[in-house]
Amino acid sequence: MSLNDDREFDYSEADFEKIRKVIYTKAGISLSDSKKQLVYSRLARRLRALKLPNFNTYLQYLHANDQEHEEFVNALTTNLTAFFRESHHFDILANHAKKLKIHNRKMRIWCSASSTGEEPYSIAMTLVEAFGTYEPPVEIIASDIDSNVLREASSGIYTMQRLENLSLAQKKQFFRRGTGKNSGKARVVEELRNMIDFRKINLLDENWHIQPSLDIIFCRNVMIYFDKLTQLRLLERMTRLLRPDGLYIAGHSESFSQANHLVSLVGKTTYALVKQKGSELNQERDIKKEVDLKKDAANEI
Repeated sequence: MSLNDDREFDYSEADFEKIRKVIYTKAGISLSDSKKQLVYSRLARRLRALKLPNFNTYLQYLHANDQEHEEFVNALTTNLTAFFRESHHFDILANHAKKLKIHNRKMRIWCSASSTGEEPYSIAMTLVEAFGTYEPPVEIIASDIDSNVLREASSGIYTMQRLENLSLAQKKQFFRRGTGKNSGKARVVEELRNMIDFRKINLLDENWHIQPSLDIIFCRNVMIYFDKLTQLRLLERMTRLLRPDGLYIAGHSESFSQANHLVSLVGKTTYALVKQKGSELNQERDIKKEVDLKKDAANEI
């Protein structure tokens, strides 16, 4: 069945089904039928760039050229973001940072869908303000599957319109106005850029090369693109990277009722780890052992 309504390129139901299978295999993204037009408009740019006549030819090209896989995934991933989007999460981050500051412990954060960088830079700004220094004891890993947005994020250059959510004080402290060809733009200050380790990570990869003992994972408005089984598998892997008192921060449209054995809601779309029975038993055993040792020591005296 054809999906063409005076479209520039031939585009059929079969084309959409093939595209749906490929993006699921490559990135775990589950496309609903409502995404047919979105897929057409996103990939039509690739057809124009490659001077290909229709989607069937593009799919053949995709199959034969591994280097096109990255462009394909980049085209179909959504990168809607803004500075301090869902601002309540950054209040939670600041409070968590202040608790760790008391204990004089390094804070580790993974922003797992950093897009064009607004989210990780918002994290960095929050931590600079919380710790009162440009060199807070923190590690921020910011990753995305889209190599194009990662390049934009690492450059830290934005139009002035994209800074609208920021206060005047934040703009003055954390950005420098562009001149010449960068007129009308601003760049994140070097100290803030140096706080973030940008990496390309596909969440479906077997190894993310991220060490455990994370304090917070930001994974906002990402899980909605995966089916329930993939969501659960990813959540299981991510929670294994968290410290016992760590937090998992989700997006406003995401909930994990199917994973209440892993996480429990402790704030607005903010989750903590569920204490497993095994770990509770071990904790009880350790306490009993400590009490017994104290008794033995008292008897020896």
